[in-house]
Amino acid sequence: MGALTDSRKRLTADHRLPIPSFPPPSPPPPSKRPKLAPFPSSLDPSTSASPPPNPSPQIIHGAAAAASTSNTPGPSSSSIPACSPLPNRRRLPPPPPFKRPIHGPQRVLRAFRFDGPARPHAAGPSWSSPPAPPPRSLGLEQYVELVSSVSHPAPPTPTTIPDAAREKEAVPLEVVAIEEDGDDRKQQDDEEVVRGSVVVRRVPLYKELYEASSRKRDAKLKTLEFEVRLAEEGRLGLERLAEVLPRISPKEEEVPEPFVPLTDEDEEIVREALHGRNSRERLAVHEPSNIVITREILQCLNNQEWLNDEVINLYLDLLKERELRQPSKFLRCHFFNTFFYKKLISGGYDYKAVRRWTTKRKLGYSLIECDKIFVPIHKEVHWCLAVINIKDKKFQYLDSLGSMDMKVLRILARYFVDEVKDKSGQQIDALSWKQEGVTNLPLQENGWDCGMFMLKYIDFYSRNMDLIFGQKHMRYFRKRTAKEILNLRAE
Repeated sequence: MGALTDSRKRLTADHRLPIPSFPPPSPPPPSKRPKLAPFPSSLDPSTSASPPPNPSPQIIHGAAAAASTSNTPGPSSSSIPACSPLPNRRRLPPPPPFKRPIHGPQRVLRAFRFDGPARPHAAGPSWSSPPAPPPRSLGLEQYVELVSSVSHPAPPTPTTIPDAAREKEAVPLEVVAIEEDGDDRKQQDDEEVVRGSVVVRRVPLYKELYEASSRKRDAKLKTLEFEVRLAEEGRLGLERLAEVLPRISPKEEEVPEPFVPLTDEDEEIVREALHGRNSRERLAVHEPSNIVITREILQCLNNQEWLNDEVINLYLDLLKERELRQPSKFLRCHFFNTFFYKKLISGGYDYKAVRRWTTKRKLGYSLIECDKIFVPIHKEVHWCLAVINIKDKKFQYLDSLGSMDMKVLRILARYFVDEVKDKSGQQIDALSWKQEGVTNLPLQENGWDCGMFMLKYIDFYSRNMDLIFGQKHMRYFRKRTAKEILNLRAE
């Protein structure tokens, strides 16, 4: 014979061993569940009142082991006691029960409709609840029913749907297209057919996108065009407003030339000339009239000072030179100096004393050709003015104190008749001209501005202007006259 295998060796070795005897099973401890054991031979299932329970996996395994041994020749195991040893043949011990983890969770097979209670995850069963019954075996009809239910699940049980939800579900989706320009939309290309809640577009998607982008672009271009047009209209409106504004808005009042303020430089020059230390310093020399103006003479233009003859005579010469520079702007006038009237009335009335003062060779013109002739009148401590108004054929008397002297006007009327007869040989009836005292004159309000009022009467009349100055302008007129004398130029 060949070599023995391990199993044959073990079998022969087992035959030599005595058959072990197993002690009777001990009662289960109170903390553990009782294990299932095979039925005892003494218990007859037929005599039991209750139906036999379903065999557990342990019983099935034990039965399979017994069936495997029943194929061998010899007496059956049912006639042999469970604990008696075999005299001639070895009997294998019963298989141990399956070990089951006590603390592990047990899953309930609900897929096969074993609706037993789920086992808790607690460690071991509680003594207050009975043990779960063993699972029942499935029959053929139950298995077929199970397979069909899994392959073709039954439709869900209809549940009641609220009316509000049903109405919400029944409303189909609505596609709304916003047209930015109705002229650009084409009726046939953009037509859409709505069937239920499905929107069928007859326009290709690329064309729809292109037209949508073109509409947006056209809208932007139209917006820019509107802004450009609005800006253009605004510009035109501003241009029209610039044309109309000067008519409706009050014009800024132009400062009349006699009231143009002095510059800071002129103010400084006048201040230095009037308040310098050297009183004999020559500040201006007028060669045509041979008048020399020193600081002492010019200081009469300070405030609260009376004007002297040199300042008045030089200023009258400057007014004549201004007229010759701009004859169209000023009236043609003659300005007698402060000594003329005194010379004329030196003997009561002496025309021969002043006859040579007005020769055409000396003046360059005849008095009859002038519009106005100004004659300063000095009355000891007061300056007045007499005017021979040839243009209006009248004699006027102006006094800053508001007085009137008709004697002066009669003497001047006689002088003018003699002057015209002597120089031109004409006979005029000047004695019949009107002799008046000018009313509504600006009057002085102190005792030292009479000379300045007289000079401004002459200045404004030579400009053919109304006398629109007053006492408040006298301080400015004094500075302006000083500046014009220093510059030897009347403005």
